[in-house]
Amino acid sequence: MDSILDGLITEQPNDKTSAIDQLNSAEIMALINDEDRLVAGVITELIPQIAAAADRIVEAFRSGGRLFYVGAGTSGRIGILDASECPPTYGTDPDMVQGLIAGGFQAVKDPVEGAEDSEELGAADLEAAGVNAGDVVIGIAASGRTPYVLGAMKRAGELGAAVFGICNNHGTPMSQTGFPVIEAVVGPEVVMGSTRMKSGTAQKLILNMLTTTAMIRIGKVYRNLMVDLNPSNKKLVHRAKRIIALATEASAAEIEEAYRESEGQVKTAIVMLLAGVSAAEAHRRLSASGGFVHGATTAAKPGRPI
Repeated sequence: MDSILDGLITEQPNDKTSAIDQLNSAEIMALINDEDRLVAGVITELIPQIAAAADRIVEAFRSGGRLFYVGAGTSGRIGILDASECPPTYGTDPDMVQGLIAGGFQAVKDPVEGAEDSEELGAADLEAAGVNAGDVVIGIAASGRTPYVLGAMKRAGELGAAVFGICNNHGTPMSQTGFPVIEAVVGPEVVMGSTRMKSGTAQKLILNMLTTTAMIRIGKVYRNLMVDLNPSNKKLVHRAKRIIALATEASAAEIEEAYRESEGQVKTAIVMLLAGVSAAEAHRRLSASGGFVHGATTAAKPGRPI
């Protein structure tokens, strides 16, 4: 028996759902929903800690550093999901935010038995990814004890990277590593030990907050519009032009012309229309403003502080 695992709150029976197998579908879902409501409240209390991690990510991005998520099972898949959605949403290089999972890419779909049980494998995967002192590494493990994740976090610290942890229990081995750990303790799951539920939801909320906040703070959002999106399909081309319209209130013909002259770069097209300048001048202004549309549309200001 694993005494550490047995003592975790995520491994305890939930008294409120002890008769869930006797309920109909709607009643089961009502219980699940009641438990899910608890997650947002827990996250609210953790915002100062999450913000501190986001601030460090912003520093890394501004200096050319990267963000790595490291996890196993559900936690690893959630990290990969968040990382994979940054390029289409914010036009980032795929290397800028990366997810590592115990067992490699195969583990995204299929369980890889035993992969999460090796600290050495976690350290080796981190080294293979080329993590260095300019990067941020975030280990994710509901239990706070997954050897693969702990091994990766320890090796990241040795390499000089900034290291944070996310778990769903108090007082775990992760919290004893010396790195800042965000403990999103959401209580026992509806189905005992099924941490893909509340624990996974809490992790997803935190990762959403981290990357969204960081992208906003490095200039990839104007107002609340994703002005660096990559219009890689018909739906996204339509969204790109609509974003330009919302940002500028220009005519359809003006939007089409700016979109064409900017070669589909939404941010550039917006600056062209708002400032009444050419694509080349819009590029120059965006470069001078650090990528912020507000700064680029006010010629007297060289940029906006992050």
